[in-house]
Amino acid sequence: MPMTCAERGGYYEERRDKALELLAVKGFGQVSMRELASHLGLTAGSLYHHFPSKQHLLFDLIEELFEELLATLQPPRRRRGGNEDWLTSVIDAHWQLHRERPLQFRLAERDLCCLTDEQQARIKHLRDDYECQLLRLIAPTAALSKAARQAAGHAIATLLNSLPGWLQSSELPEAQRLALMQNLLLGAIERTLHDSAQVCAA
Repeated sequence: MPMTCAERGGYYEERRDKALELLAVKGFGQVSMRELASHLGLTAGSLYHHFPSKQHLLFDLIEELFEELLATLQPPRRRRGGNEDWLTSVIDAHWQLHRERPLQFRLAERDLCCLTDEQQARIKHLRDDYECQLLRLIAPTAALSKAARQAAGHAIATLLNSLPGWLQSSELPEAQRLALMQNLLLGAIERTLHDSAQVCAA
């Protein structure tokens, strides 16, 4: 009996996850298409029916990650509480995303340079959009120059996506690690925006 669309989709996702694991553990440049095929239980020829190239697969995984990061910034329809409460929910969403997709974050940090120029340009566009939206939501009325806004957005996004990796390996209970991340980020965001505004006013 032929597989249904749902079964084929699940089969593809399963193989994609196995490919992600191999690439993340060994590194994009250390995995050949032949090794990837063997890892997935496919012949080298049939692998191309699933993934046109290693770069195509890598791009797909990194692009998906940045699209998920953008999704963490979608504000709830009705905000309850002040801006800090909403910001805490954004931090929580990033923490959860890092828990769910640690291997994709590793690939994005380490192997982005292995993509084609066109693919890197697409990822840069997504990253810039993410950082711009992040700052717009955090400080919609901040009086910053364009350069200061870009620098502040990049700094805050870097912290937001570095702290989970640092803290998740800690021996502290998870609730304490998350609370520490929230406190560090809320303080850093307030200070970053204050310092950036001071520079602009000087």
